[in-house]
Amino acid sequence: MRWVRRHMGYSRSEARGMAGLLALMLAAIVAPILLRPEAPVYLPAADQQALDQLAAQLKEHRTADPRYATRYPKRNYENNAGGGSRYPRVAQVRLAPFDPNALTAQDWEARGVPHFVAGRIVKYREAAGGFKAKAQLKKMYGLEDSVYQRLAPFMQLPDETPRPAYANNRLGPDGKFPPFAATGEAAGRFPRKPRNLQPFDLNTADTTQLMQIRGIGAGRAKWVVRYRNQLGGYLREEQLDEVFVLKDAPDLRDSLKKYTFVAAGFAPRVVNVNTASFDEMYLHPYIGKPRARLIVAYRNQHGPFKRVEDLKQIPILKAEDWEKMRPYVRCD
Repeated sequence: MRWVRRHMGYSRSEARGMAGLLALMLAAIVAPILLRPEAPVYLPAADQQALDQLAAQLKEHRTADPRYATRYPKRNYENNAGGGSRYPRVAQVRLAPFDPNALTAQDWEARGVPHFVAGRIVKYREAAGGFKAKAQLKKMYGLEDSVYQRLAPFMQLPDETPRPAYANNRLGPDGKFPPFAATGEAAGRFPRKPRNLQPFDLNTADTTQLMQIRGIGAGRAKWVVRYRNQLGGYLREEQLDEVFVLKDAPDLRDSLKKYTFVAAGFAPRVVNVNTASFDEMYLHPYIGKPRARLIVAYRNQHGPFKRVEDLKQIPILKAEDWEKMRPYVRCD
């Protein structure tokens, strides 16, 4: 105490007060440790006994109530001998030659095909009108290759689908297509397209006329007509290069240009940039959404366009874009 008073400059009463405060702090720290109650010891035997009794009651209740046995028949694993499978095990049969078009789903399971794959095979067969080759079964999703290789030798089907021999794919005795008039054979399913095709107007042709050109099917013909409707009409054959399905087919574009033409004096359908809405303008291939949005904003800010050349004042509009757009817009 004297040392504290000498070095800290405390009076006797202050030194005693500090000593008492330190004693209280030490007691506050040590007391919880010394006075902590003993932790209870958990004995699970009683709880386990209660749980066992509850489980026994539930089992007795399910056994007495027959509804539990039929409520979820697919999940009643105890009655299945399949080692945990949710589907009843089907007895396997000895492999022998069979017709895949005559088997049921259970017959496929009896030959080692999983339950879900067997159902898929039957559904595919019904949708496709029957299997015509083993290759169709080989491509079946979920059918393992080992299972297919085991069953393939017994399938009464050819390995590949036979290619139909179309009569009109052969030259006739006179060396011309088709040979039906000379041989009396019936026309095939896909008649050949005429070889001496006369050029026709690109802006009035329908898909049937376009499909007469070799290599142009229904899909490409629809794209040509669709792009023509979006443009408002073709002004030159070179615009066929812009059709999506023809961009990577230069030979087809050349065939179209060879057998089509644009009539002299043809006037395309134009867009009035002073009255057309954003939704009407952006559908045009040469305008699009960014340019349509700027045209409408410029029109709202500066008023109607007095002449078509005023569109050049829009910063985003490049010179080559303007040249394409010019024949298809007006501002009266």
